Amino acid sequence: MSILQTVVPVTHDLGSFEVRRAIPSPNCRMVGPFVFVDQFGPARLAAGEGMDVRPHPHVNLATVTWLFEGAIDHRDSLGTCSQIRPGTVNLMTAGSGIVHSERSPQSERDGGAAMYGMQTWLALPDGREEIAPAFEAVNDLPLVEDTCTKARVIMGELWGKRAATTCYADTIYAEIDLGPSGALPIDAEADERAVMLVGGEANIDGHALDLYSLVVLKPGEAMTLSSDRGGKIMLLGGEAFTTRRYVYWNFVSSTRERIEQAKRDWTAGRFPLVPGDDKEFIPLPAQPLTVSYP
Repeated sequence: MSILQTVVPVTHDLGSFEVRRAIPSPNCRMVGPFVFVDQFGPARLAAGEGMDVRPHPHVNLATVTWLFEGAIDHRDSLGTCSQIRPGTVNLMTAGSGIVHSERSPQSERDGGAAMYGMQTWLALPDGREEIAPAFEAVNDLPLVEDTCTKARVIMGELWGKRAATTCYADTIYAEIDLGPSGALPIDAEADERAVMLVGGEANIDGHALDLYSLVVLKPGEAMTLSSDRGGKIMLLGGEAFTTRRYVYWNFVSSTRERIEQAKRDWTAGRFPLVPGDDKEFIPLPAQPLTVSYP
């Protein structure tokens, strides 16, 4: 058996589309540096509608946004204004603290915005949690393909190809598209690995993957991902963290004290504003949906 465990995500219905949260969960806090894994869509909103995530803060993590369909306008307190589209990875490093917003572009709203993609967070390693905030968008990503298989390396090194995306800890992240009868080896080099089927069908060493479930793979074993009829799969993981990470709302840290400080700072208005999107914000929730914080 190549599978260590299967994590069934918690689904949040946002009305126009669903968001499925696999990590953090009670039985799986992290896979490599990935401390938060959301999958959303596929969905198409009604004409005139779009996504509007008001300005909100992060500390001690890096967010990774990857789209299969649609577009998102990203703004942050560094002054960044970037439009995320399929094929481009947006890496926002919060470090000591950053604020950002995510909204559907007007061009997407006019025809009804498409929503289909991944939002993940990477915990920053010990000694680098408080680095300076930063942002990068990388679109020149390696492609591995043959007749029935196509894989885009988003972060780290896979199948002999390395992405230019910054990695603070050893990280692997890839989008895999298998055509009918397609197959791809999953190397055993990363400390921790997981796959998520986000469309179609696929199996790992003959074990069928459930749609949207996060399947954590046994460490140290080489295995094969394959599909009879075609499917889209995300592969993620990297080095195992030896120090625990706490999660509360949008804050991640190796100490609860740092999260408490971030909560106070956001409530007191001590985080920087987002230029061009500074008229509203998300207040600190009394009971956030994401908590890994006993």
